[in-house]
Amino acid sequence: MTDFATARRHMVDGQVRTADVTDLRILSAMLEIPRERFVPPASADLAYLDLDLPVGKNGSRRLLKPMVLAKLIHAADIARDDCVLDVGCATGYGAAVLARIAGQVVALEQDADLAQAARTALSGQPNVNLVSGVLTGGWPQGSPYDAIVLEGASEIPLEIFLSQLKDGGRLVCVLGGGPGAKAMLCCRSGDELGGRPIFDATAAVLPGFAKAPAFAF
Repeated sequence: MTDFATARRHMVDGQVRTADVTDLRILSAMLEIPRERFVPPASADLAYLDLDLPVGKNGSRRLLKPMVLAKLIHAADIARDDCVLDVGCATGYGAAVLARIAGQVVALEQDADLAQAARTALSGQPNVNLVSGVLTGGWPQGSPYDAIVLEGASEIPLEIFLSQLKDGGRLVCVLGGGPGAKAMLCCRSGDELGGRPIFDATAAVLPGFAKAPAFAF
């Protein structure tokens, strides 16, 4: 039997604290939330490893590595009364962490099975609104948001979310596929979305966020 409490502490101490995540709210949330409840039972023993954990039918989706998720949330600089859109929440672990930090979380998922798993895992979280829709469309009904977190990588321009961010709002994600990908912090200023890389990171590309294949003769 895995000692999940010990594994959780080792994850935070060995993967998150050492990655310069200093926000005590994030550390506390990741110490307390049982990540094993957000993965398939057969994968529970892998819940605290430093990897993108497969979830969904045939492992078609991934939960972000704990370190990558924590650093993205840390970079978003989320205040206690912020409203956050969590794009691609999958089984809901990232939304659960965000719920301990933000005032309101809108967790968006387009896969029906994953959305149901998230709904079950997030029951009892009054400040999380789980919604179903195409990920690239965001959730304009709840906008504008103080912050948007993409729980995966994007290979397409992030301006698709510009209208759903408040002026001064932040968007964090992994931009690009493969080993050259970077975690990005983007901020809205008027009608522009400026961004800068904040650390090297890789993640599975979210559905709908893959670039169109180049035409070849």
